[in-house]
Amino acid sequence: MYSCTKQTSKFTDRQVFRYNEHSNITSLDPAFAKDQRNIWAVNQLFNGLVQLDDSLQIQPDIAKKWSISEDGKTYKFTLRNDVKFHKHSLFGKDSTRSVIATDFKYSLDRLLSKKVASPGGWVLQNVKNFKAENDSIFTINLKQAFPPFLGLLAMKYCSVVPKEAVDYFGNSFRANPIGTGAFQFKLWVENTKLVFRKNLLYFEKDIKGNNLPYLEAVAITFLPDKQSEYLQFIQGNLDFMKSLDASYKDDILNIDGSFKKKHIDKIVKKTGAYLNTEYLGIYLDGSDEYPTKSKLIRKAINYGFDRVKMIKFLRNGIGIPATSGFIPKGLPSFNNQKGYSYQPEKARALITKYIKETGDKNPEITITTNGNYLDLCEFIQRQLQNIGLQIKVDVIPPSTLRQGKANGKLPVFRASWIADYPDAENYLSLFYSENFIPNGPNYTHFKNDKFDALYEESIKEVDIKKRYKLYQKMDSIIIEEAPIVPLYYDEVIRFSQKNIQGLGINPIDMLHLKNVYKN
Repeated sequence: MYSCTKQTSKFTDRQVFRYNEHSNITSLDPAFAKDQRNIWAVNQLFNGLVQLDDSLQIQPDIAKKWSISEDGKTYKFTLRNDVKFHKHSLFGKDSTRSVIATDFKYSLDRLLSKKVASPGGWVLQNVKNFKAENDSIFTINLKQAFPPFLGLLAMKYCSVVPKEAVDYFGNSFRANPIGTGAFQFKLWVENTKLVFRKNLLYFEKDIKGNNLPYLEAVAITFLPDKQSEYLQFIQGNLDFMKSLDASYKDDILNIDGSFKKKHIDKIVKKTGAYLNTEYLGIYLDGSDEYPTKSKLIRKAINYGFDRVKMIKFLRNGIGIPATSGFIPKGLPSFNNQKGYSYQPEKARALITKYIKETGDKNPEITITTNGNYLDLCEFIQRQLQNIGLQIKVDVIPPSTLRQGKANGKLPVFRASWIADYPDAENYLSLFYSENFIPNGPNYTHFKNDKFDALYEESIKEVDIKKRYKLYQKMDSIIIEEAPIVPLYYDEVIRFSQKNIQGLGINPIDMLHLKNVYKN
């Protein structure tokens, strides 16, 4: 374990925030901020036009204000004039320079460049063109109105980068990032440690007018073993720990999710809604003989197991049973409709009706999962067998599961959908018929004309309240037709030492350290 207090001796322990990234970091270039491990680090170093607060509301970032045309196609951003890139000799005698609109033109052009091959180019798929009107005005024109667009611009892919640095470092910009963020890059020993230092030129202030950030440094270690990470956290060598591994959840939490007595005075736990729905997907283009082609069986599965009990005993109360729609809690358009609750008698009646209609007296279903979710699938297996369904659980590697989902080889598969941007359109796009894999994320091959018409109407609707109502109607169709079995809405869970202040929580599980300090 590297102690960053020892490595950066001029700082006290109170000035350094330490966390572990067990899955490592592959790039500090925002064009490659695809995974949470990269996104969290990039978020400390870079800014975009707009940002999301912890309530998922769009807030100014480098753009201090913006306007949207009546037809919803033109976005005009007015930039701040006090944002500077991190100090570096590349910028000449002043060692820095101000961000201007042409920097955003360059950064978005780079995002679309085939040479760069960023996985984030899709964010701009609806963009017709963009230009710098002058140093402080940047305009984006869309091909068609798309109300969630500002949420897309808040993604780290759309961060501003300086052309001088990308030209100079080339492919090694990934390990020599220069941005505008609250922290600036100091040191990266790959697979060992990463250090950021306070950006003294940072433009944001707190509500009292004090300069941000409060911390002097951020130190990230790369212990690959979650058990080792947990021990370092319990010993006080890490300030923060995300999520909870099955191997130690019973050491820290009781079944009801409360702390074990030995940890109550040392650790703080925060939980909140997470934009992630865990579910079983049902492929609807398979053989007509397969039981799940019948809506009766799909509904029987949904009614046939106890989600409340599953969350309590298998996840120590972390997660919200998905008894409403597919859209998760945490989104304003969450549809608090009556979904599927545990009703075994109703499930049996549906199975009886299926047997009577088809003559299939022994319906058999295979649920395919990876090892991380075997306990959940075995719980569902046991409960469904009690209502007359023969269930087999097939465990395959995560990569094989992804491939099987994509090519339609798995009749029932465990899946999850984590929002790329905070709008329910992101979830409902999974069921739009134009989005069949490989053209989009419709893994179930669900097709419903009424749903498609509502979806097409919703992505043109600029009035947010009307759009939410359309989303909720679509969500109700999904529940009625049951191409999926919602399991639970995930929760963000964060553990920190008692002296950590200002560490918020949000439904996209973004890590913001600019407001954090230690008592």
